[in-house]
Amino acid sequence: MSRLHFTLEREATGSKARAATFQTRHGPVQTPVFMPVGTQATVKSQTVETLKATGASVLLANTYHLLLRPGPEVFQRFGGIHRFMQWDRPVLTDSGGFQIFSLPGERALNEEGARFRSYVDGDLHLLSPESSIAMQQVIGSDIMMALDQCIPSTAPHAEAAVAMELTHRWARRSLAARGDAPAALFGIVQGACHRDLREKSAAFLRQLPFDGLAIGGLAVGETQAQRYEFTGLVTDHLPKNLPRYLMGVGTPIDILEAVHRGVDMFDCIIPSQLAQRGVAFTARGRLQVRRSVHKLSEAPLEAGCPCPTCQTYSRAYLHHLVKADEVLGWHLLGVHNFSFYHRLMRELRESILADRFAALYEAKRHELGGSDDEQVVHPVKKRAPVRSRQLGDYEVVTSPQGFANIRQRSSGEVMHSVSRPSDEAQALYVEQSRLAERLRAQPDDTDELVVWDVGLGAAANAMAALQCGEQTLDREGAAAVRPLRLVSFELDLDPLRLALRFASHFPSLHHGAPHALLESGRWAHASGRLHWQLHHGDFLSFLESAPAPDLIFYDPFSAKTDTGLWTPAVFARIIQHGRPKPAELYTYSAATAVRVALLTAGFFVAEGVGTGPKATTTVAYTRRPGAAAPAGRPRLLGAEWLARWRRSDSKFPPGLADSDKPAFAQRLEAHPQFGG
Repeated sequence: MSRLHFTLEREATGSKARAATFQTRHGPVQTPVFMPVGTQATVKSQTVETLKATGASVLLANTYHLLLRPGPEVFQRFGGIHRFMQWDRPVLTDSGGFQIFSLPGERALNEEGARFRSYVDGDLHLLSPESSIAMQQVIGSDIMMALDQCIPSTAPHAEAAVAMELTHRWARRSLAARGDAPAALFGIVQGACHRDLREKSAAFLRQLPFDGLAIGGLAVGETQAQRYEFTGLVTDHLPKNLPRYLMGVGTPIDILEAVHRGVDMFDCIIPSQLAQRGVAFTARGRLQVRRSVHKLSEAPLEAGCPCPTCQTYSRAYLHHLVKADEVLGWHLLGVHNFSFYHRLMRELRESILADRFAALYEAKRHELGGSDDEQVVHPVKKRAPVRSRQLGDYEVVTSPQGFANIRQRSSGEVMHSVSRPSDEAQALYVEQSRLAERLRAQPDDTDELVVWDVGLGAAANAMAALQCGEQTLDREGAAAVRPLRLVSFELDLDPLRLALRFASHFPSLHHGAPHALLESGRWAHASGRLHWQLHHGDFLSFLESAPAPDLIFYDPFSAKTDTGLWTPAVFARIIQHGRPKPAELYTYSAATAVRVALLTAGFFVAEGVGTGPKATTTVAYTRRPGAAAPAGRPRLLGAEWLARWRRSDSKFPPGLADSDKPAFAQRLEAHPQFGG
């Protein structure tokens, strides 16, 4: 039985993220948890008091360094590291394996262990599984690590296999050396970036009586994508009833991705190391305080941050300390960074317990990689060229009401010109189509709900749909939500690329999905219930190859600019492609010509909700709405509209020959919608 009495409290829906608690001799630890690195019985630039104030619950110390200085006799005299450094919470000690790896020219490695010379006094030392455990017991750590052989993650298969087998033999010796001692002991999965070795290592170690298992040998040469791949691979082969520890990782985004893949524990020197270099972590990415743009800024590092640094000091003062190489700057930035890390871990844990991690994960993936430029406050002067607000035929413009839009320069048309883009998308498309209600699965809902987004633009409509899907997942749970497939059509992606350049002006884009769509043409939610795909090119060339829609958000430029997409022939193709499945089309246009085109194609047409100064919009159905239609459904155009059409000067589609107009009018008046 584990010495840690590990309790798995919840696993997130649509993710492998876990929230758990385990007990140590110096108190409980709640996961996910980040452990500040106190290599030499101190976290650089911090005191025990500031560490506690930032939220640290467990520290990491290093056997290799503490063996050399101050040495085992000091810990024996003080009764262990807790009294020595006045820290009364849990401590995990690394075995020294990584330090052996870091000094390849200074050591000799064999089956017995690693012989190396001390950087303190030049004496020769042997670090073996037995001596590593003995030193960790003298240190008095709550969690010890088995000695392992760490090699580059890109090492060849044969070299990685030899190191893994040695790690396994040392694991058995570490367990034997620990004996009945009360401290917990973790084994370490090795195998570099080789799937078969990682699986073999996990399978071997999970059969041994370890109190937890760690993933070693990552963040030492592999790509970020490989790190995520092999983290997920290993956790798939680890037992659920033991804590999982990813060693030496990492950045906030690395931690988020690893939590998503089922990791519980993390350590890294980054929060302190980058603080020394003048870097602060924020919810919108890294902030380089050394930049002269902060010289006169009275703003805190991060608005709303409760840490003592942000509550007390301005960016200007912190900028001064960093530029002057004052230790206080390192300390204050470290206080903020550790506060940020621990606050992030609490937020992740709370979202797992509330089963809303999947939605948080999607939001955080983009936020944590934010640009430093987006956080500039009160710039003193612009030394670099201002980023162009134009791309191709498009530019970012600001409405009189103060919100940003994308305008096509050649036509002068503005996307979502009458209201804030996210507000218009929500009212016109999401709420009017009752998307959230449709996503709540009914017993007969076996197929996915397909939504066409015709005219992706800057993705306001698409993101409103995805956010509705995520909110429904968060509220109902994945099992109760019908799968959603969002299919976007766009000829020119410059509007989205431009909006992402100025993402701070387009809040709906603060999400990882638009970036993934541009990179690969598709995105999937962690739950597997939401999918977004892009057809890049002419809508008419993709129309028949796309999955038949249930809902159509029809938002290309107007018939004046994009005439070819508003004709009866196009709307008839949409109806024909969707048969026999019924579909509903929603569009911002209330133009008579557009409604006539829909009617003569075979749609049943109704007045939609107004947005901004527009009194009405348009809703069209491939089938006549039944008597059992939900209350509040848009009212079909009737005799009053038909009378207005008869008086209209633009009642016929452009280009229709005079000889064809009588037959066209007869066909319209005979539409079943008008009782014909």
